Amino acid sequence: MALGREFPPEMDAKPKKGFVESLQSLKLLIPFFRMIWRTSPGLTFTNIILRLFKAAIPLGQLYVGKLIIDEVIRLISAPEKDFTQLWWWLGFELGLAVFSEIFNRIISLTDALLGDLYANHSSVELMHKAASLDLGMFEDSEFYDKLERARRQTTGRVVLMSMVLSQLQDLITIIFLGAGLVVFEPWLIVILFIAVLPSFLSEAYFSRTSYSLVRSWTPQRRELDYLRYIGASVETAKEIKVFGLDTFLTRRFSKIAGEYYKANKSIAIKRTVWGTLLQVLSVLAYYGAYLLIIIRTVGGILTVGDLTFLSGSFNRLQNQLQNLLATFTRITESALYLQDYFDFLAIVPTIKDSTSAIEAPQQIKEGIRFENVGFKYPGTEIWAVRHISFLLYPGEKLALVGENGAGKTTLVKLLARMYDPSEGKIMIDGQDIRHFKIESYRKMIGVIFQDYVRFSFKAGENVAVGQIEEAGNESQIRNAAEKSLADPVIQKLPEGYNQMLGKRFSEGIDLSGGEWQKIALARAYMRDAQIVILDEPTAALDARAEYEVFKRFSELTKGKTAVIISHRFSTVRMADRILVLKNGEMLEIGTHEELLVANGLYAELFHLQAQGYQ
Repeated sequence: MALGREFPPEMDAKPKKGFVESLQSLKLLIPFFRMIWRTSPGLTFTNIILRLFKAAIPLGQLYVGKLIIDEVIRLISAPEKDFTQLWWWLGFELGLAVFSEIFNRIISLTDALLGDLYANHSSVELMHKAASLDLGMFEDSEFYDKLERARRQTTGRVVLMSMVLSQLQDLITIIFLGAGLVVFEPWLIVILFIAVLPSFLSEAYFSRTSYSLVRSWTPQRRELDYLRYIGASVETAKEIKVFGLDTFLTRRFSKIAGEYYKANKSIAIKRTVWGTLLQVLSVLAYYGAYLLIIIRTVGGILTVGDLTFLSGSFNRLQNQLQNLLATFTRITESALYLQDYFDFLAIVPTIKDSTSAIEAPQQIKEGIRFENVGFKYPGTEIWAVRHISFLLYPGEKLALVGENGAGKTTLVKLLARMYDPSEGKIMIDGQDIRHFKIESYRKMIGVIFQDYVRFSFKAGENVAVGQIEEAGNESQIRNAAEKSLADPVIQKLPEGYNQMLGKRFSEGIDLSGGEWQKIALARAYMRDAQIVILDEPTAALDARAEYEVFKRFSELTKGKTAVIISHRFSTVRMADRILVLKNGEMLEIGTHEELLVANGLYAELFHLQAQGYQ
């Protein structure tokens, strides 16, 4: 059996992004620099001003150098040696050199500080955006590719800021140097462009090709990151050792990494060969210009000082122009990657507040009604649930029962408005829940899913995530932990509620599955929610422990509406009513006694489980 997925063709053919599209990507620099300005207007302004002054220094140094050489030659033949003017020029050149170094240091400092601020700001913006998007999007592999590309840009594009600012600085320097050449020898400008233009076009082409390669390989690169993680992770170490997966994982990683290396190698070799040939052309052009300057100096048209000024200016201008064009291609390439970040920020969630959204009710009076609710997960035509209609009364505790895949978790996700129904509607007190403001509605609900997260936070913070606004309220955190029976677990930890949990960070302590579940249950008690949903959060507890937890839960949530999912009927029978699902459709609903009398699927499953305890 082949390892991994099919690979895209090597990207040394025609790039997907054309030159015009690359130029169009530069428009993204406007919102990019708006973000940078917002992070620190003062630092940004200081950086720009310093670069403007720094840009004029090279021409000043070259011209002062010319004056020094001319003054030295004059003094050689002068009968009286007056060095006053020479010392002034030397002092002026020294001052330019000192200021140049000072500007360099301060520019580097502001670049570094702005880069850190941008990385922080863009990461926060990315997290906020991800939190606003639909749950269904996170179950789509293409969305994960977009997310991965965007995540890389939060730090990967920090250097773009320095490149653009340096580009502006170099452009001003080039204007100054070019003006100096035009005054003395206009033909040097023509030779200069002949030298650097082919190299620029080559770099532009290969930058677009590299971008196309990286973009087309996003799924494979994401898989490489995943394999790298599971191959050396505490969460997977036991399975890898027990099942001997190390060879399988390393072969799979090597195969994908090898294919990517081959595709990238082809582009890198071509880029190097063409770059070398065009650089040789540039060197020949420089020496052609140098020869022209020497001939005119020997002919008496130019002074020795002019020779040093023009040769130095041409050499500096050539290097500056090559750097400018090379940096320009890197900027267009980086801007193409920046597109990935702004594309992600432009994603619009489908579950969002309407313009006429209203606040959710403070108290449920009539109940929660499912009216012919059906739902298909994104990207599939299979109904996860359909034809679901029932009324959940205020303060009622409803248990959902059914075999795996029956649609129990899908129902509670719909109730929590993680998704919107594909058909039908869910109403509270006669109002479609889609008409409520999302934040207001979700504050009504406390949910603990079976795959709850074991956060590598402090114990108290792990409880507080149920109502994170109260993270500083120690009494509320302790009260929630006491209700879920997590308080004894936390009290025995060396640092108590300040103990770091998990093994990801130093001095962290991991808990057993049952202890983690008590922590997770405390999150439900943290939130004073009208609707509480428990989606098999006690699966790791034994039958007696689960029974005690739910009995306590039932007592502590009197007057609240609750939905409970559990496979243990000793727990289920504590609910006021039980809704039985099969293949995504509602089969039965009633009390424990009513369903036993009906002798349907619930009775069958109940008796099967009861036999297992006999």
